[in-house]
Amino acid sequence: MKTLVLVFHPNLSESRGNLRLVEEIKKHPNATVHNVYEAYSDEKIDIQKEQQLVEEHDRIVLQFPFYWYSAPPLLKKWLEEVITYGWAYGTEGDAFHDKEILVAVTTRVDEEDYTPEGDVSFTVSELLRPLEATSNFVGARYLAPFALHGVEHKSDEQLAEIAKEYVTYALNSKSTLESVR
Repeated sequence: MKTLVLVFHPNLSESRGNLRLVEEIKKHPNATVHNVYEAYSDEKIDIQKEQQLVEEHDRIVLQFPFYWYSAPPLLKKWLEEVITYGWAYGTEGDAFHDKEILVAVTTRVDEEDYTPEGDVSFTVSELLRPLEATSNFVGARYLAPFALHGVEHKSDEQLAEIAKEYVTYALNSKSTLESVR
């Protein structure tokens, strides 16, 4: 199984959580890591290149920091421009059929905040429903999201351990819809 990790972080080099996840998954030959903000700093997306990347992989990971309970702007633009009628959906559109989509997010606050009783009042899964709906719309299998919570409070050792868990989940050919974290 080939996995494409699309990283949507505007300042990846300054990130603790996302950078650590990327460093760990890059060690594996069956994972392709594509830093979308680095590739398109001008936000002019090469649609054919992105579509080809998707076609060459079995699992697509959308990895990003959870900003204001949503995805960074370039991810939204990527979805709007790359997922096109006739390619991803519509009469002839089947590019995502037989593929899996996994969303991996990092948050600054603790996991307890992303509960009905917490400060956010919603779970990460609930807030990611639009991405799940998009996955369903294009005929992909949506996997339970992976969340690295409380990045600000984690030690380097804790981040290293969580990054290994992430890689195990992201690259596991038998991932299920059950949440990992």
